Parts: sequence; C-alpha cells; structure tokens
Amino acid sequence: MSADTDSLPHVPGLDHTTVTGWGRTAPSAGRLIRPRTYQEAAAAVRDCGARGGIPRGLGRAYGDAAQNAGGTVLDMTGLDRVHAIDADGGIVLCDAGVSLHRLMEVLLPLGWFVPVTPGTRYVTVGGAIGADIHGKNHHVSGSFSRHVLSLELLTADGEIRTVAPGTPLFDATAGGMGLTGVILTATIRLQPVETAMMSVDTERATDLDDLMARLTATDHRYRYSVAWIDLLSRGAATGRAVLTRGDHAPLEALPARGRRDPLSFRTPRLPPAPAVLPEGLLSRTTVSLFNELWYRKAPRARSGQLQRLAAFFHPLDGVPHWNRVYGRGGFVQYQFAVGHGQEDTLRRIVRRVSQRRCPSFLAVLKRFGESDPGWLSFPVPGWTLALDIPAGLPGLGAFLDTLDEEVAAAGGRVYLAKDARMRPEPLAAMYPRLDDFRALRAELDPRGVFVSDLARRLGL
Repeated sequence: MSADTDSLPHVPGLDHTTVTGWGRTAPSAGRLIRPRTYQEAAAAVRDCGARGGIPRGLGRAYGDAAQNAGGTVLDMTGLDRVHAIDADGGIVLCDAGVSLHRLMEVLLPLGWFVPVTPGTRYVTVGGAIGADIHGKNHHVSGSFSRHVLSLELLTADGEIRTVAPGTPLFDATAGGMGLTGVILTATIRLQPVETAMMSVDTERATDLDDLMARLTATDHRYRYSVAWIDLLSRGAATGRAVLTRGDHAPLEALPARGRRDPLSFRTPRLPPAPAVLPEGLLSRTTVSLFNELWYRKAPRARSGQLQRLAAFFHPLDGVPHWNRVYGRGGFVQYQFAVGHGQEDTLRRIVRRVSQRRCPSFLAVLKRFGESDPGWLSFPVPGWTLALDIPAGLPGLGAFLDTLDEEVAAAGGRVYLAKDARMRPEPLAAMYPRLDDFRALRAELDPRGVFVSDLARRLGL
C-alpha cells in the first residue's frame, strides 16, 4: 500500500487518514494506529471497533489488501526490532515490522541474504508472510513462508500464539492477507552468500515461444530467473523478451578491488518521480518507443556480468514514488498464474493484451516451481505473468474480467496481493482451499475482528 494519506487532526498513536494501494486506486478512509509494543498492538485489536481492523506494512500491496474503509488499519512498522541472529546457522528472529531492506543491511555483512525477495525490498516481514511473496527464485526456493520456521500471531481473542509450519493456522496465515491475525515476530532461515554481487546472464528471445523454450530448457541452471516482455509487439514478434538470469557471485568472481569489501550493500537512489505528471505521458506511442529501445539495447547474449544486488533485484527502488509515473488515475497491476500444460492460455492472453495495445512497460514472465502450502498462496507450478496498466484505460475493467474467466477456466489464479478490482465469482475456482480458509477464520475470529476492503470485496 502507498504512503499517500490525507491526515485529519492528530491524536498520539492514532491518525484519521485516507490510504491507497501502491497502484493509487480506490482509496478508503479510516483510522490509522501505530503500535510500538506488543501490548499496544493487542489493545488496538481489542479496540478496533465495529468495522474491524487489518495490519499494514510499508504500503507495497498494489490494491486494497491493507485498507479498511471506516475501520482501523494497524501500521506495524513501529515494531521493527531484529531480536537475534544465528550467524553460524543462518537464522534470524525479528519483528514483523522489519523491512527486507533492513534485514539486508544487517545480514549481508554476516554473509547471509533473505531467502526470497520480490521486486521491492521495501516490504515488511509480516507483509512478506501475509502475501506469501515470491521472487525470481520460486522455481528453486518457493515462496517466502517456506523459509519461516515459526511465527507469533496475535489473534482476535487477544491471545499470542506460536504458530509452526504444517499446522492449519500457519497454512491459513501464509498468504492469508492479514485476515487470521497480526503477525508479531517471525523466525526465518536465510540464504548464504559470499558477496553482495550477482553474476548475471542476459539474452534476447525473439517471441513468446522462443522465451518459454529457453526458460524450460535451462532454468534449472540458475537460482534466479525473470523475463521482461514487450506486450506491444505484434505479429511474429509477439511476446519478444529480454531474459535475465543469475546467481550470487562467488568471491573469486570479483576483481581484486571488489574483494576488499565483498559484502558491502550499496543502494543508489535517483530523484523521486514528480508528484504531478502530465496526463497521457504513458500513451501507446511513448510506451511502444520505450519498449523498442529497451529491447534493442539489451545484448543478444551476455554471460557473467557482475551487478549489485539492488540493480538485479530492485531497480525501481532507486526511484522513490515511481508509481506516480502513471498519473493521478494510478494503475492496475494484473498478475496471474497458469499451470504447466496451459501454455496455450498464456499465449492467448499475451496475444489479447498485445492486440488491445495496452500501454504496459512493466511486464514480466517467470516460471513457478512446486506449490506452497498456504491455502491462499498464489504460485502454482507453471507460469506467471505480471503487467502494469494505467487504470484509466477505456474498458479496462471489462477486459480484465474476461481474462479472470479465462485464467480460472484453465485452473489458474490471480494474485490477491496485487488485485484491486476482481469480482468474487471466479475466486473459488482459483483457490480450491478457499472454503477451508473461510471456515478457519469463522472459528478463529467469529466476530470478524480482522477485515479489509479486499476481504469485503471478495467475500474472504
């Protein structure tokens, strides 16, 4: 969710405010509470009122998952302590409000990295579990919650429960979008690294079939893999892409100067995007030009390039408030997954988006590995495509509704952490454990203490 707010008169620890998702669509107003202790968090849950409450992290969910119109939003970023690090075994115990950025700062000098990171490091540990985030390494490492050894959960009855993997409560919480309770702490197993650099291979794919063939044939050689797709290309070039893959660089791959401080974590920062940008800046013409330049500047094939972690994993983090580039109307990020054997569904959707000329310059394709145990976890073994689209595009809602139906018919699903507009009807087909999730919530939280705009819209 974004930090865009309109504050009313201030009360210590409590703000009346309007919040939006990172896509800056569908804002809703409520009261924002920032607990600084576990006791304050418990008090906030007890006193959240008739409209209930929902935990919120650093505001990077794209839709309305951490909004609660007329109710309470618990800003958990005040609980941000790293409690203990096992530097030999690679385990960290931290508060749920700690960001992945902070963990990287603390852990990299010790030779450890977070096991899974999405396209931004500005997400909290609690948000990473609640959305069960995935990264470029899902085909190898799965989602974030697969690396959580235990967590402490504040439930609707005010009890703090220690929750272990393999239990129904853990599986409902991993990907449960904050609706089972407030995550207070988590114990996480880490990834060992020798340096803060990546060894990266880059190549072009001429079309979607060429891209999928390259990923299928060679993805097993890489820990991290992602492809940028030109969704405005048509004809024989439909789905042309730039494929980027890599792994953590070993110490011997660094030049002599780089070996003096191999675990230094540097994060360059560019000027922020302007608060107001001209409407129509992201037209089909400008995005088509950008896509052409981006594809042409990529090497046909290059191996072993050294890149900093921030450049490989989080290039957009270097531009604060980059979401403003879409203008006042904001944008929708649409991400879906379909299983192996449903490649024709993926091809049809890519063709439909291309034929509609949706001006998307942030479109990425990845391969997913085995499903994760979370009942509402997003990944399924197969393919996932994510694309950003200006929210004001005429007919966008109806168009995406038809894509939802096609995805559901193929046994696929839409990512709830990025959803801002889906109707509830396709949800049960997309998430077969939905009834189990609803039943556990009803038993654990009979008064409906935990609720969000997303939950109301989809009937979670």
